[in-house]
Amino acid sequence: MTRHIRHAAVFCALLLVALLVNAARIQVLEARAHDGNAANRRATIARYGQPRGDILVDGRPVTGSRDTGEQLRYERTYADGPLYAPVTGFASQEYGTTLLEHAEDGVLSGTDPMPAPFRLWNEFTRSHTPGGDVETTLNGAAQKAAYDGLDGRKGAVAAIEPSSGRILALVSSPSYDPAALSGNDAEVARSWDRLNGDADKPMLNRAVRQTYPPGSTFKVVTTAAALDAGVVTDLDEPTDSPAPYRLPGTTTTLTNESDGCADLSLREAFKWSCNTVFAKLGVDVGITDMAATAQAFGFNDTALRIPFSVARSTFDTTVDRAQLALSSIGQYNTRATPLQMAMVAAAVANGGQVREPYLVERRTRAGGATVDMAGARPVRQAMQPATAARLKELMTQVVTEGTGTNAAIPGATVGGKTGTAQHGLLNSGTPYAWFVSWAQGDDDLEAKVAVAVVVEDASVARGDITGGGVAAPIARAVMKAVLTS
Repeated sequence: MTRHIRHAAVFCALLLVALLVNAARIQVLEARAHDGNAANRRATIARYGQPRGDILVDGRPVTGSRDTGEQLRYERTYADGPLYAPVTGFASQEYGTTLLEHAEDGVLSGTDPMPAPFRLWNEFTRSHTPGGDVETTLNGAAQKAAYDGLDGRKGAVAAIEPSSGRILALVSSPSYDPAALSGNDAEVARSWDRLNGDADKPMLNRAVRQTYPPGSTFKVVTTAAALDAGVVTDLDEPTDSPAPYRLPGTTTTLTNESDGCADLSLREAFKWSCNTVFAKLGVDVGITDMAATAQAFGFNDTALRIPFSVARSTFDTTVDRAQLALSSIGQYNTRATPLQMAMVAAAVANGGQVREPYLVERRTRAGGATVDMAGARPVRQAMQPATAARLKELMTQVVTEGTGTNAAIPGATVGGKTGTAQHGLLNSGTPYAWFVSWAQGDDDLEAKVAVAVVVEDASVARGDITGGGVAAPIARAVMKAVLTS
């Protein structure tokens, strides 16, 4: 009897060991596979089981979390959702995350180990770190001025602090309310279908994800290339620029919107935006120097992130001379995001230096302790300082006595460049109205803001669409908001 009892005890012990080994195999060796199984909702339930951290503008949250009392307990909320949607993106229980909600998801959701004060303990106990906050570089007054200025028209605004690269405004219109996508019920699905089916594409971030022909605003880049290459040495000397100008190797002629552009000096041609002067100037500079200058400003850069990705602005380096002429006035294959053109204006205002733009100032833990802050941003020289000084002079004259007078601000020096870009088959589309600019208060030691504005569907007659008439007033409102805040 004792022997049978001993055998039974050994057998039970073996069963217990086998059970423990199998449990260890499942919980340790196969843990990742089970965690990643689509049928396992524990991670999802835990993710939405606590409030999400907030995105801040001017130190105040523009996001929040609502307790639904359901299994996925907390839903994302947004204050002034359409105003900040091009920055925040959405955080949806059904459709995931975009823009800052995506790029900073680890901090906001508490899943990033960096903000965890007791990382090893959390891993051992499988507890969840409260979500931290993300403080943006945005100027709330400038953001609102840009949004109100567009007034629902299709277009975008980007504003940068030239000396640092801090993004002060990032607006895309028409916009949408991200809160409509936060939950997981039938109404969220209907909102998703409606937004994706909207021909105006309200979820498209036109400020950083849409490229446009920059038109005459690109003449800032062409001027920088010509001055740096020594093709032009005297701003007031007449240029050898016939009007109309026959594109090299073709029978096609290029004309101007106004008379009197033939052989005009660079100063006057820049003021009145003469196409013929700048098309020939680009050809005289040559593709090598034009491409080098464009790339120094940021064109053809595929790696820019702010921290979410930015569409590549393009300057074609494989063009012939006729195509180069058109590229040099911001047409043909030349395309730019509004953020890229704000970088061009910022470089002029910053002595020729381009600061890499950024949107996140600092990240904090739930209790407010700083996890990290934005450091000095990478810088590159887009043009010689002397060239930047002469371009500042030219851009200032555009605002004081040229096509950009609608951007003038009392008590400040403002420089700008207008642009009206053609697009569509045989230029059949409504022209895009552009304005790029910078502003420096009379009491300031340096320029405080650089802005780019593009309006796709100006609500005026086609012949009256101009960057100075449509886009410059919006830029003025944004610059004034920064200077007075």
